[in-house]
Amino acid sequence: MTIEKHEELSFDAFDEMVRPAPEVVEFEEVANTMVSRRGFLSGGAAVGATAFVMGSTLGAAQAVAANHKPTRLAFDMVKATTADTITLPKGYKWDVLVSWGDPLWSNAPTLNTATGGTGASQELAFGDNNDGMAFFNANGRYVMAINNEYVNPKTLHANREDGVPMTADDVRKNKAAHGVSIMEVAKRGGKWNVVQDSMYNRRITADTEMEITGPARGHDLVKTSADPEGVLAKGTWNNCGQGQTPWGTYLTCEENFNSYFAASDGSYKVPAELKRYGVSAKTGRYKWEMADERFDLSKEPNEPNRFGYIVEIDPMNPNARPKKRTALGRFKHENAEVTIAANGHVVVYLGDDERGEFLYRFVSKGKYQVGGDNSELLSEGTLYVAKFHENNKGEWLALTPETTGMTEADIAIHTRLAASKVGATTMDRPEWVAANPNKVEAYCCLTNNKNRGVKPNAGGDETPAVGPNPRVKNKFGQIVRWEPMNEDHTAAKFDWDLFVLAGNPAVFDDAYAGSANVNKDNMFNSPDGLKFDRNGLLWIQTDGNYSNEGDFAGQGNNQMLVADTETGEIKRFMVGPTKCEVTGAAWSADHTTMFVSIQHPGGTWPTGSTPLSSVIAISREDGEMIV
Repeated sequence: MTIEKHEELSFDAFDEMVRPAPEVVEFEEVANTMVSRRGFLSGGAAVGATAFVMGSTLGAAQAVAANHKPTRLAFDMVKATTADTITLPKGYKWDVLVSWGDPLWSNAPTLNTATGGTGASQELAFGDNNDGMAFFNANGRYVMAINNEYVNPKTLHANREDGVPMTADDVRKNKAAHGVSIMEVAKRGGKWNVVQDSMYNRRITADTEMEITGPARGHDLVKTSADPEGVLAKGTWNNCGQGQTPWGTYLTCEENFNSYFAASDGSYKVPAELKRYGVSAKTGRYKWEMADERFDLSKEPNEPNRFGYIVEIDPMNPNARPKKRTALGRFKHENAEVTIAANGHVVVYLGDDERGEFLYRFVSKGKYQVGGDNSELLSEGTLYVAKFHENNKGEWLALTPETTGMTEADIAIHTRLAASKVGATTMDRPEWVAANPNKVEAYCCLTNNKNRGVKPNAGGDETPAVGPNPRVKNKFGQIVRWEPMNEDHTAAKFDWDLFVLAGNPAVFDDAYAGSANVNKDNMFNSPDGLKFDRNGLLWIQTDGNYSNEGDFAGQGNNQMLVADTETGEIKRFMVGPTKCEVTGAAWSADHTTMFVSIQHPGGTWPTGSTPLSSVIAISREDGEMIV
């Protein structure tokens, strides 16, 4: 399979192409019979979960209305639109902070859109397809760390037919457009700009040296010919969501790492453990194996085991080596939501973004010390996976040698296998997790899952439409909420409900219309990004179907909404340009600017010619705090 045939596919679609699920399984036949004979709403579990949502969110909203309390969402909701621009409420404005190819140093050339530049120019420039980000304040100087998840071949390799890398320098440029861009920013003349040549500016790419820490360090499965001790990995890529620690570090999350490998030896057989992660011997998505042998599975079979982790970076120390935190597990990480439990332990919530995979929690062995040395808190602890019960109760199942029959190193490297062994709940693509800063609770976007109730996951675990995943062939997604017992994020048990079921009430009158807090004015599909602001408002970003047709009629482009989790009220705040994903969010120290990633726009935004993934800065025209 060549890159020409799949360069515009999503990573999920690419996985299905190189790793197709069984055409028909017994469970699929049963599920299809259920759906066709009784219809979706006749399923008791589905009705129960939907009713629970409608009761919790609608009841709260009605209580607010009855008490005549003012809304906390004090802006005029924008309408869904397909316009190729940024659409904001009246009284708000936006500027582009940085776009793919913008130089971070003054000795770098400006982007040549006719060629996409060179390997050397890309190493000095902002990367492509920006995603998660964080804003850091150090003695009045502001630094941003921003993920660069993947690339758009037809713009990065604009001088190559169909965007296919042809030379070693093409591969060098492609690798350099991945990773993380770290840069100082400053507000001048009322507008935020990149500070070129700052001591903090740094590009972390697929070739940056990184330390392997935690249980997998030194294990045979992470040893390669270039690193026979298994302690130093080279690079990070497909960096999706992020996290930020109280001790001032940035967590970048490796997601679809599997699509970058191939095998030149036609007799090479991919081990079952790697197949679970979607690793294929066929041509890599960007043909990196053409110029770098470590991406050739038949030559370096352990190289994929060194990716799929959380990477901790000190953005204020450009000389600090990034650290891969294998104790937090290996899977397709979406983001890493960090909170400090009442007992001082660090808790990190983690989603594995693939259909039918799992939701995780890491609890550190050590405790956070204000002003102390917290640099190794993420190197040792216990990883848990979520089990949701249909009575709106849940529990965290520990992944240990005793519960899985695997070693700690094997759990860290083959986390999906460990989660399957303990019987965790298969989820509808768990994406961003957000913990409420003002209340002990957390939320997770379950973006969609066309295989729910139809096919098992990649490990053969069944995916029945029950509990927090109540809809067969879930095309709209939902957000699950849980409250730990005794207001303790380290507690073994929790209560859960669904904060919102996304849907389209203009087309459907059943569960696909969504929950009671979704209507024809604020409807959306595929919640993905999720972030609380310091006021406790929940920002929801979408990455879904933008056709504006059929089941998705009236939903427009991908968007960003904001929710009051106490009342259930949801209002659309922003709509992005054509074909983009809206993702990642960070706020300036004074909360007057909100930074948002606009990824893979498909029209001509923002230049009017070449579409460029960009970070935008949103502010109020009166200079007051956002919302």
